[in-house]
Amino acid sequence: MDDLGDAAAKVQPIFISIDPERDRKLGIDAFTQAFHPAILGLTGDAEATRAAAESFKTFFEREDAPDATDGYTMSHSAALYLIGPKGDWLRQFDYGTPADAILSDLKSRF
Repeated sequence: MDDLGDAAAKVQPIFISIDPERDRKLGIDAFTQAFHPAILGLTGDAEATRAAAESFKTFFEREDAPDATDGYTMSHSAALYLIGPKGDWLRQFDYGTPADAILSDLKSRF
């Protein structure tokens, strides 16, 4: 892992797909590996995707876009969620939260 210390070593990043059909076809593992090799990619069927989005109170919607690959894009909210080892919600980091602020929060927890 990167030289981020004990805090980052104790965190398992997970990417949950909101477009599992396309992400499986393109290869979710290759997608997540492009960001960092420690990220796990999760996909499910349409029902599981909706259930995951509802549990995280996340918005997603398919939008027609003739110029886009496959003719559509996915509009969605973006955030990082910190979940404890027993599944307890600890906090949400809004899109654009600086990495040093996230790391500082993680270090304060370990």
